Amino acid sequence: MHALTDFPVNDKWPARHPDRIQLYSLPTPNGVKASIMLEETGLPYEHHLVSFDTNDQMSPEFLALNPNNKIPAIIDPNGPGGKPLPLFESGAILIYLADKSGRFLPKDEAQRYQTIQWLMFQMGGVGPMFGQVGFFHRFAGKEYEDKRPRDRYIAESRRLLSVLDRQLDGRPWIMGDEYTIADMATFPWIRNLVGFYDAGDLVGFDDFTHVAKSLEAFVARPAVEKGLNIPPRG
Repeated sequence: MHALTDFPVNDKWPARHPDRIQLYSLPTPNGVKASIMLEETGLPYEHHLVSFDTNDQMSPEFLALNPNNKIPAIIDPNGPGGKPLPLFESGAILIYLADKSGRFLPKDEAQRYQTIQWLMFQMGGVGPMFGQVGFFHRFAGKEYEDKRPRDRYIAESRRLLSVLDRQLDGRPWIMGDEYTIADMATFPWIRNLVGFYDAGDLVGFDDFTHVAKSLEAFVARPAVEKGLNIPPRG
């Protein structure tokens, strides 16, 4: 493949600026990781709304880009070797964009891997567990009479918050003074937990003062404020 027109996704979401990174997403905790990173780096990009209301994520065009039918996904028309690079999975996208821009992933090799370690902590723990709390507290799961599943995920979410709170004790960001992709991955989920899911009281969020302080600093960043609403829902 040598051009965006070779990708079926371009048939459904035609690129107006084919020389820019193409972002296919929705402003969810996973989706905004990519838009925030793109805003933070200043890399030129074009966004396309993948609407779950119309099952865009199940369309043949999107599945040709991400067979796992999840957002976000990107195509960089100027990928390695000057060839277009399609990517899905938010963590992979963050690492790629950090390497492309030379920002938000430490140059020191040990710190680089430690940052990726915390990125994996979000992807393997924070995201899945907080998402389950949302299901059992706000969505269909709240109708279940048996509250043991809900309580299990609440307890695990609280444990994960305690891990983060200890890590943030005495430091502004997960890796210390340096703001990284680990923060961009983690704090949208914390914001969602206490905001959209309205689960702050359930997990005792007031106990995690260091997490709360860093969350406040995160949402105050101009690139974050903008990226949280990209792509617009219409």
